[in-house]
Amino acid sequence: MPPSGYHVTLATGVEGYRAFLPAPLPPEPPLQIEEQDWDLMERANRALGRLDALTILLPDPALFIYFYVRKEAVLSSQIEGTQSSFSDLILFEHEGAPGVPKGDVREVSSYVAAMMHGLNRLRRDGFPLSLRLLREIHGVLLAKGRGSDKMPGEFRRSQNWIGGSRPGNALYVPPPPDRVVDCMGNLELFLHDKPRRTPVLIKAALAHAQFETIHPFLDGNGRLGRLLITLILCAEDVLREPLLYLSLHLKRHRKEYYERLQRVRTDGDWLGWLRFFLTGVEETAQEAASTAKRILDLFENDRRRIESLRRGASACLSLHQALQRHPVLSIPTGAKLLRLSAPTVRAAVERLKDLGLLREITGRRRDRIYAYAPYMKILEAGTEPI
Repeated sequence: MPPSGYHVTLATGVEGYRAFLPAPLPPEPPLQIEEQDWDLMERANRALGRLDALTILLPDPALFIYFYVRKEAVLSSQIEGTQSSFSDLILFEHEGAPGVPKGDVREVSSYVAAMMHGLNRLRRDGFPLSLRLLREIHGVLLAKGRGSDKMPGEFRRSQNWIGGSRPGNALYVPPPPDRVVDCMGNLELFLHDKPRRTPVLIKAALAHAQFETIHPFLDGNGRLGRLLITLILCAEDVLREPLLYLSLHLKRHRKEYYERLQRVRTDGDWLGWLRFFLTGVEETAQEAASTAKRILDLFENDRRRIESLRRGASACLSLHQALQRHPVLSIPTGAKLLRLSAPTVRAAVERLKDLGLLREITGRRRDRIYAYAPYMKILEAGTEPI
């Protein structure tokens, strides 16, 4: 297979290097998709359909959207090397994150903000999926913390590279800065089905690989490129809500993920990348749907256990309901949420601890924070720092 583009030779000082210019999408000649690939795409589409149906069937879909978005944010950021865990992010948002690596967790929180900004622009404001929108999202993504000095919201005006200490010894050198706008313009046309329509899952797979190949920003390219997958699936109404945390598959197979992207550039192996991508969509969609069922079963079983308490069941049930949205909280926070006295909440916390539902996570004598341990165990699956 021929490469998916060509190299141009450039120089920096006395050293020359070669930068890669990808051919516009869709690939030419067209992909020779085999019967097994169509079967895989059909299975991935069915898995996404079942996942999408959860937004209708779940008693509280907003709850799952809230946590699934954050799971994707944690996973995508971990691929880039952050050490923030899922529980770190939830602590940061609800209780101030005592002892949490603030730079890492702030980076993950910015990913959440960037995703929600993009989805709001698409749905509430009627924006097309465009270069303008991608720059806006990038500006939100890099607004705070690391990367905030790397031209948030602006395409790069200098050469970047992947691997190595300089372009001359890099593993991969993206297009030179004066070609970025042209490359991204071609990608925008592809997203708008020009010159021809592309099936959505193939579009998402190819667009992600092309975005990573162009690497149009000085920082945040990996996270924004993965966010682009979610935006495409939601913009094309494959998913009503961002319930797919595909970065779980990409994290689990991180080495292969990067190798597949590189083989697209060097060997034009679009089919290898497409198969890897579709497998991830199928497996992750199935896992997300299974996780939702496990959570609902947990809530129901725990509710029944609480109802069997001889005393204090009412306050415990109210606290259990609050914990479904705030799986880590302090007694003052619980009192505020439930509009109950601190002693009443403290008593309910102790009863839920006795049932094995709550666990104190700070080890402190004062200002203690409690986690709905069985629930967090389900939500955290796969999000352990690399």
